[in-house]
Amino acid sequence: MPRAESPRHLFFAHFVPQKTDSGLRPAVKIASGVKGRFVAGVIFCAAALAACGGPSTTPGATDAFARGLQAQTAGKFDEATAAYYEVLSKDPKSSSAFFNLGLIAHLQSRLVAAESYYRLALDMEPNNEKALFNLAIVRANSSGGAPEAVSLYKKVIGIDPNYADAHFNLALVLRSLGQTAEAQQEFATAQRLDPNRVAPSSSATPARPASPSPKP
Repeated sequence: MPRAESPRHLFFAHFVPQKTDSGLRPAVKIASGVKGRFVAGVIFCAAALAACGGPSTTPGATDAFARGLQAQTAGKFDEATAAYYEVLSKDPKSSSAFFNLGLIAHLQSRLVAAESYYRLALDMEPNNEKALFNLAIVRANSSGGAPEAVSLYKKVIGIDPNYADAHFNLALVLRSLGQTAEAQQEFATAQRLDPNRVAPSSSATPARPASPSPKP
């Protein structure tokens, strides 16, 4: 009879760096309600990446973040992920590192991981505008997530009333919920703030996720 694996073993198995064609990438499968353990797993994975030949460590998190941002901008997501994990091994409360990891996962269509990273970024910085915006995009595309997406977009707008993309995306979600009048108001606001926006068709798609955070 096969030996049952312990929960601890199963948890850390999610974070062991996985071989890919382009190098090492940590696998990120996050169980609900284990944020504290997830942070511990991030730190564990950072150490594992270094041991497995990841980027050489440098003093402080700032250098590692700069390397991560440079790699992310160049589309080298494996390298960027390793660098951000290095940041988190030195600064476990780096909202920007969690956000950028979330954006990488988001662009790779790993939406469960993206949502978890965005929520961790918000745990560290509740008014992280980019994390709120991107999490809203994820939730709007999740089953039953539209009401939370509305709340998230409204929080973004509360922080920055001139965020045209937030008004536009909010309008799309409101329209999907049948709240036509409020949706039209949000569409009008988006077009006023960004005259380049055209009247949305029935198949209009949301604005793209926010760009990487440039500062650690």
